[in-house]
Amino acid sequence: MKLSAFLLSFIISSICIGQNTLTPESLWELKRIYGESISPDGKSVLYSVKDYQLEEDKGTAHLYMMDSDGNNAKRISDGTSSIYDAHWRPDGQKIGYLSAESGIMQLWEMNPNGTEAKQISSFSADIANWQYSPDMKNISYTMDVKIEESLADKYPDLPKATGRAYENLMFRHWTQWHDYSYSHILLSEYVNGLVAPDANDIMQGEPYDSPMNPFGGSEQITWSKDGKSIFYVCKKLVGTDYAQSTNSEIYQFDLATQKTTNLTAGNMGYDNEPVLSPDGSKIAWMSMARNGFESDKNDIRLLDLKTGTQTNITNDIDQTFGSIVWSAQGNKIYALSPVNATYQIFEMGIDKNMKRSSFRAVTKGEHNINSIHLAGDAIIGTKSTISSPNGLYSWNIKTGKETKLSTANNEMLASTKMGKVENRMIKTSDGKDMLTWVIYPPDFDPTKKYPALLYCQGGPQSAVSQFFSFRWNFQLMAANGYIVVAPNRRGLPSFGQKWNDDISKDWGGQAITDYLSAIDEVAKEPFVDNDKIGAVGASYGGYSVYYLAGVHEGRFKTFISHCGLFNLESWYASTEELFFANWDIGGPYWESPIPESYKNFSPHKMVGNWDTPIMVIHNELDFRVPLNQGLEAFTAAQIQGIPSKLLYYPDEGHWVLKPQNGVMWHREFYGWLDQWLK
Repeated sequence: MKLSAFLLSFIISSICIGQNTLTPESLWELKRIYGESISPDGKSVLYSVKDYQLEEDKGTAHLYMMDSDGNNAKRISDGTSSIYDAHWRPDGQKIGYLSAESGIMQLWEMNPNGTEAKQISSFSADIANWQYSPDMKNISYTMDVKIEESLADKYPDLPKATGRAYENLMFRHWTQWHDYSYSHILLSEYVNGLVAPDANDIMQGEPYDSPMNPFGGSEQITWSKDGKSIFYVCKKLVGTDYAQSTNSEIYQFDLATQKTTNLTAGNMGYDNEPVLSPDGSKIAWMSMARNGFESDKNDIRLLDLKTGTQTNITNDIDQTFGSIVWSAQGNKIYALSPVNATYQIFEMGIDKNMKRSSFRAVTKGEHNINSIHLAGDAIIGTKSTISSPNGLYSWNIKTGKETKLSTANNEMLASTKMGKVENRMIKTSDGKDMLTWVIYPPDFDPTKKYPALLYCQGGPQSAVSQFFSFRWNFQLMAANGYIVVAPNRRGLPSFGQKWNDDISKDWGGQAITDYLSAIDEVAKEPFVDNDKIGAVGASYGGYSVYYLAGVHEGRFKTFISHCGLFNLESWYASTEELFFANWDIGGPYWESPIPESYKNFSPHKMVGNWDTPIMVIHNELDFRVPLNQGLEAFTAAQIQGIPSKLLYYPDEGHWVLKPQNGVMWHREFYGWLDQWLK
């Protein structure tokens, strides 16, 4: 039987399409799905899709709508400018969102079908983190409010002077220098579809931020069900006290009395993300017990707003939780929790005394569920795997049955060949089982030999889970011909609190030995070329690379460290959130006795053992691990005549977020690896 020319052409083109593998450029062709919001009647899902234009070095966020079963998906924004932070109006008749189309980030509204888009606020500065009050009488939002005097204010006759002066710590945070302003929550009346220009600053004169910097958002602010009060998260400390503490609180502001009440006084760690029960009588939130430990276990606590009774419903469960959602009846709570390097949905029954009456996993599988929302008898949220980026899914609450809703990346993923992802348990030096992901190149042939990469995770308490990274992408590493070994070494969550805690004050101890156990075990495979193994990582992973360079005894042929800690003494004196350094390193280096970390675990003390080519990547705007760390490491390698390379970005922070910078990063990354491992 003869095939038609058209059919033959279709088959050939399909075969060719099927041979595609990931490239740095194709990563930026994948659409980013996030920001889902369920309509008040539970029948529709609003969500954002961001696509990037590599040649323009920017992305555009579009607004989409679909039925809650995934049907009738369509874009409802016009695409002329990005749309952010979209919410349904409580009556379901309008959609509110933020846009900078007028030159300043302001609040807009449109009909649910995307028509009649209209700007409804006209403030003189950008706003963020906005919400409708449930009674639709007010709008809450945040705005930067200047509290302190700058040198420009002090010396108006020196308009070209650029100096800044500080008399306390937190003069810079993450990627920003302190500009004498603070993010405050403001309220304005919402009348006849417009936001009144008058604003009530509920934090008037306070030198504090809400949401908390650097990553807090609208999840830290919520209205009471009657619209008469607003709850918010804040760490009401300044300067050195702020830098050394994680003790945030949940506050309630009463609109009628204009009074603020601390609801969580006495809880010493982070209290975060308050969520009201459906009847408004109770509040649930995430709570950490230990002040100064940013990666402590997150318990779920409940507070009866009438009686003041408080309970902890997860204190006896050796898991950490987040993303709290109440059931419609208020007798159950759903939350996300990491288990064995995956993120799953769990259900907890709540009795009349606010005690946990039941506990079960709703989902299982090798995936990360990253956000959840209630929609009738289903939960809708986003999910990723090592081989696929965030997509929208629904899960039946009773059965856990999963249904994929979004289709934005289906075509590209279907035409991209991914490598096999293997879940392997490896024995550590102290006899523990360590879950290690091994990712194989597409079209893997066990009769051939492949170079391998040990991936060192950052954090240090951040699970090597089923994430799909647009920087440290395991499938992209595999597509470049490398076997990837990604161990969940000591210090990573989802394996019990002890495993998580064991890295603190022991950075160069068992965790480093765990790395060596993982690579040594996989290196026994006949398809691994033991003369072509590298180690790569960022942040604590970059620290791990520097540390391994001094102790690896010839295992590795090259290293890449991105924004890694090199000299713990100089790092302590130049980082900003000192609570992290105090907890994980043990305190300042001038204490007596000197914390063991400085004596035994600082990579710079072993730099005399370095003898292996190393690439150092560091960025100017990284204030968590400042630029001096990378410069010190590169200088040490150069002085010793070790083949080395410095990749530096003046406009990036701890990560690389701009599209063209990202592609350049990958080209340099793989260029260096290929030079020494191929």
